[in-house]
Amino acid sequence: MFLQMLRAKLHLARVTGAEVEYIGSITIDSDLLEQVGIHPYERVQVVDVDNGNRLETYVIPGERGSGTVQLNGASAHLVRPGDRVIIMAYSYVPSPPPPDWKPRVALLDEANRIAAWLEEDRQVEVAG
Repeated sequence: MFLQMLRAKLHLARVTGAEVEYIGSITIDSDLLEQVGIHPYERVQVVDVDNGNRLETYVIPGERGSGTVQLNGASAHLVRPGDRVIIMAYSYVPSPPPPDWKPRVALLDEANRIAAWLEEDRQVEVAG
């Protein structure tokens, strides 16, 4: 048996755009994707902290260092620029999960830069 476990999370990202006319997906700064381990075209869950909407889509890599977090296509109707969202990716892991299983959780600042990492239920600030 396998369990679906949280693998990577971008916590409190700011939506920088919502483009209804695009074909779909969420565009995320490539630097953020690499730092937390989310892959291009991977399925992700997006939760809007400000309005409670939840959706699933796939990731398109955005310009490096841009801070881009843009919802595209139909999902753009569920968010507004400036909304805070949580972006999560999951993996299937054998049950019981390995004792050292830990997701990579990045807490973002207002500019969508990593401000801290969540480790073992505590924040580790990023020197900056």
